[in-house]
Amino acid sequence: MDKRSVEKGLQKKGFVKDGGDHHYFVYFSMEGKKTPVKTKTSHGSSKYKTLGAPLIAQMARQCKLTKQEFTDLIECPLSQKKYEEQLLDQEII
Repeated sequence: MDKRSVEKGLQKKGFVKDGGDHHYFVYFSMEGKKTPVKTKTSHGSSKYKTLGAPLIAQMARQCKLTKQEFTDLIECPLSQKKYEEQLLDQEII
């Protein structure tokens, strides 16, 4: 997956870049509350514009999703509302 697409997809679904580290994202609920859900994209060098399968799988786990659900979150089939419902059902938030 393209690194920029992943970062933009996260931001569209309620993740906010952490002020101290621009590769670190924290999920804020639709009510604007900070949650314990967070993930991080790889720093890497600027030539690494694609995130490999192992990193995508790790980010999915950090977001409490399967790899397919994470892909759906980034590519939009999984809405922020549905994602938040999953987190609530799992009692994560």
